[in-house]
Amino acid sequence: MAPKGKAGTKGKKQIFEENRETLRFYLRIILGASALYAVVNLVIFYPAASAWTWLAFVFSSVVYGTSYRSMNSMAKPSFAEDGSLADGGIDLNMEQGMAEHLKDVILLTAIVQVLSCFSLYVWYFWLLAPGRALYLLWVNILGPWFTADSSPASQEPNEKKQRRQERRQVKRF
Repeated sequence: MAPKGKAGTKGKKQIFEENRETLRFYLRIILGASALYAVVNLVIFYPAASAWTWLAFVFSSVVYGTSYRSMNSMAKPSFAEDGSLADGGIDLNMEQGMAEHLKDVILLTAIVQVLSCFSLYVWYFWLLAPGRALYLLWVNILGPWFTADSSPASQEPNEKKQRRQERRQVKRF
């Protein structure tokens, strides 16, 4: 049975510790996937490595760098003058936050990078990231904006109600 009432909130110190662990975890994923890709494609199969292999490695490095750096700046804590923790930063483990999407990008890139040790065609799976971004853009911003009801018929009753309320206000005074 689910607990009733308000969900517990995390303290600054707990957010700080969890963010540090989350950043360590994703750094290990980044380093592991990059090392495996580099050893397999750029060391063992160096003679077969093409410009596309190097381009994929550079692309994944840029994606990792920007995603990790964004997460790191989001989780940056602030300390008071006496050295105590003033703010633990944004919670990286919060659901439906920007950090969740950045973690998804890191994981997708790591999976694609490791699987691309077998075939460079696996990089086409990375097109899932912009596809998901377009989907979220449509569902959260563009779709509601295009389908918003802005007909004049729905605005007239509001104007009538407003006039009626104004008349009632005048009658009271």
